Amino acid sequence: MQRQAARWRGQGARVGLVPTMGGLHAGHLSLVRRARKLAGAGGKVVVSIYVNPTQFGPGEDFARYPRDLAGDARRCRQAGVDVVFAPEDREMYARGAAGASTWVVEETLSRGMEGASRPGHFRGVATVVAKLFNLVLPDVAVFGAKDYQQAAMVKRMTRDLNFPVKVAVAPTCREPDGLAMSSRNKYLEGDLRRQAVVLWQCIRQARAAVRQSARPVAAAQLKDRLKGLIGQAPAARLDYVEFFDPATLAPVSEAARGTQMALAVFVGKTRLIDNARL
Repeated sequence: MQRQAARWRGQGARVGLVPTMGGLHAGHLSLVRRARKLAGAGGKVVVSIYVNPTQFGPGEDFARYPRDLAGDARRCRQAGVDVVFAPEDREMYARGAAGASTWVVEETLSRGMEGASRPGHFRGVATVVAKLFNLVLPDVAVFGAKDYQQAAMVKRMTRDLNFPVKVAVAPTCREPDGLAMSSRNKYLEGDLRRQAVVLWQCIRQARAAVRQSARPVAAAQLKDRLKGLIGQAPAARLDYVEFFDPATLAPVSEAARGTQMALAVFVGKTRLIDNARL
């Protein structure tokens, strides 16, 4: 992969990267289209498919995470992707994930929300993204806005470590009922799928509260209201809901127009995340 990317760049072609863990859906393909546009005429697009073990914690869904390399490769081919880069663990972690001793750690943006709920998660993400940047040598990498904190952390890491990569963030793609597209949605069946829309309902209710109020809304009060809404879905359990500054990710005590919100909710055993600007 590295040699091929170097040849492309030597020929003057821009390289676009879409990092994924597979289980590709329409949201991923929207990132491919964005990467194609940013790579420009004669550019190349690489989709990496790698279920990275170091970003999963004990008891999480690493073993059962959706894997369909043949189907993903077919979707990429239909979307005009130039290369699917699907390394194995031994290629990404020469001594195995458990034996890795070099890590990339971002220590500010990754502290709260996902960082607090999933210790070690962002260390694994930052490390594998740095590896992918070194292997694919992209001019541009495209991430989805559904993982808002992750995208912010990757942008900060890219800047702080001087990677010559433009990080672009593409809008969240949603199902007709508002549920954010995710590979983990495949876990949801029947009534669980219907209850999963509670995340989008929370976003809509928070937006309405801010829109209808002449003054900023107390974040604690809004959180309580959303907890009540989530409690109406029998299989749903709130992990966190946070209101924060979109640039610094620092929590705010009052929510107003322009505030960012994020939440993580278990629906049955499936943990879903979402976020939106109010």
